[in-house]
Amino acid sequence: MRFNHLDLNLLVALDVLLEEQNITRAAERLHMTQSATSGVLGRLRTFFEDELLVQVGRKMQPTPYALELAKPVREVLLTIRSSITTKQVFDPVSSKRHFKLMASDYLITVLFSQVIQKIHEQAPHITFDMIAPNDGDLLVRGEIDLMIVPERYVIEGHPSHLLFEEEHVCVVWAGNTLVGEQLSLEQYMELGHISVGFGRNRSSSIEEWFMNQYGFNRRLEVITHDFNTVPQLVVGTQRIATMHRRLAHLYAKYLPLRILPTPVKIPAMREFMLWHRSTDGDPMHRWLRERIHEFIKTVDLSVPGIAERDTSHPK
Repeated sequence: MRFNHLDLNLLVALDVLLEEQNITRAAERLHMTQSATSGVLGRLRTFFEDELLVQVGRKMQPTPYALELAKPVREVLLTIRSSITTKQVFDPVSSKRHFKLMASDYLITVLFSQVIQKIHEQAPHITFDMIAPNDGDLLVRGEIDLMIVPERYVIEGHPSHLLFEEEHVCVVWAGNTLVGEQLSLEQYMELGHISVGFGRNRSSSIEEWFMNQYGFNRRLEVITHDFNTVPQLVVGTQRIATMHRRLAHLYAKYLPLRILPTPVKIPAMREFMLWHRSTDGDPMHRWLRERIHEFIKTVDLSVPGIAERDTSHPK
């Protein structure tokens, strides 16, 4: 198909070339030979009257014009995929859609493991790919269907919906001799802490909050890479961990742990579900979003201390 003398199939190649910035990798994704991919790049250069990708040392870098093209090209392809090539058939029972969801191990453990089971009862042929948190680029590029993240990671320009709010509690080993039934802020700050760190600086939002509120950080003795290892690292130590209430109560059923209120009120964490605006009107996508919202409310009823909150259905 051509539009203003441009073969629209070339846009697919351009999107891949700008993402990979490498002829070999782009050829593999496009299922083409390297020479054919180089030929496609040549045709694109001719049409746009720009080099698009230039060799700098051993790498290829996009030109300023190519960087301007990247977003609109991706948006066009996503619109075509969601509104033209995807059949708008709404039948959960027979649907074989494959959904990619980005969520932390904490969310999968306390909520989505059960939510997916409930969805399977109504849509037995739907499959899921659970992706570990990375960044918002995957959503912006339309490579994932849903992203569930704290409020500060919400991406402007794409639909979002508040799923639930999460409180924090303190967790210690049942044999901890330094902590009684009450926990003062001074004692809390003196204890060694176990925390989860992501990214280069390995700091959590709680650290940022304590620094902004009180001007100091907790004494971190162990930093792990996921939420599920935190309660396991507490056992047998005199350390303390500040955890999500849902995850703490889950692990307290299986591990010798004590759960205490935090010495100061830590702001609740608001978890949002995000999706690319191009899928907003997809009937099956909307059905999935509504079921996730509905089932999370059901799962929450079994968690001690979690009050059911009334949030509107995602649009």
